[in-house]
Amino acid sequence: MMLQTLTFFRFFALACLALAAGGAGNAAFAAKAKAAPASKQPKSMTVYAAGDIAECKSKSVADSMASKTAALIQAGLDKDSKALALTLGNNTYPVGTPEEFSQCYDATWGKFLRRTLPSPGNHDYAMPLGQGYYNYFDNPADLDRRGYYSSNIGSWHIVSLNSNLKDGEFQAQLKWLQEDLKNNKRSCTLAFWHHPVYSSGGRGNNAVMLPAWRILQAAKADLVLSAHDNHYERFAPQDAAGQRNDAGGIREFVVGTGGAKLTPLLLTKPNSEVRDNASYGVLKLTLNEKSYEWEFLPIGGQTFSDKGSAACH
Repeated sequence: MMLQTLTFFRFFALACLALAAGGAGNAAFAAKAKAAPASKQPKSMTVYAAGDIAECKSKSVADSMASKTAALIQAGLDKDSKALALTLGNNTYPVGTPEEFSQCYDATWGKFLRRTLPSPGNHDYAMPLGQGYYNYFDNPADLDRRGYYSSNIGSWHIVSLNSNLKDGEFQAQLKWLQEDLKNNKRSCTLAFWHHPVYSSGGRGNNAVMLPAWRILQAAKADLVLSAHDNHYERFAPQDAAGQRNDAGGIREFVVGTGGAKLTPLLLTKPNSEVRDNASYGVLKLTLNEKSYEWEFLPIGGQTFSDKGSAACH
């Protein structure tokens, strides 16, 4: 069953996710995608995102918070055949083993595996080389298992980065990112990775990703999604120095609300506009031709929400 699921995911991703292969960053992926028939780009696409997802310590996977957030996404995907899910890392707990993916993730968020764009977190890398993560997702856009890739979705360029890399591997990622954005022709850009550059929680404020933020800002990127801190937070557009910049800054969302135990909010960071650490849920993004809309969707029985809209740069 797992092999069939992964094979279908590979087919679906090659045929549907790469609406254009120009920024995919993988020659084999691009070549296969170019063979697909050309189709008109939709003017609006919807994605659902969260990180810190499947805790295998839960007594019942069916009753877990990951199962409840998965139900939110599944409901949206059922209504919209083009909608996708993004994972913001820490897909399973505690150490990202193949068993955790098959027993905890697959039974929850794995129900829409073939419509998921993933990114790895530190718990996914607790296994040597992130074997559980890479074996499970088998992402055709990331055949080299680097943990970073890009896709074009409607009018948007979507970039998944790996915030776990160090030294030469991290520098190679930055070089790839510069080239990828240089070749991007889409009007709006969204990037996502696990460790947040800015956060009012105790695990965020990871300066390691500042070089990526600078590159994205120079390319007029619009959104960055992260997790790691298990709460929800929305920031005003800001630059790599943490200064508000409505004209050219990037808006960041921290969405560590996918299922793992929620964690405390500490000192509120500058430019933080909305925060909540009492609700599980997912971020719904409607990616329009030159703008975007956001809405935090809480699980049943919880009432916190946050919604709004903004133009792309």
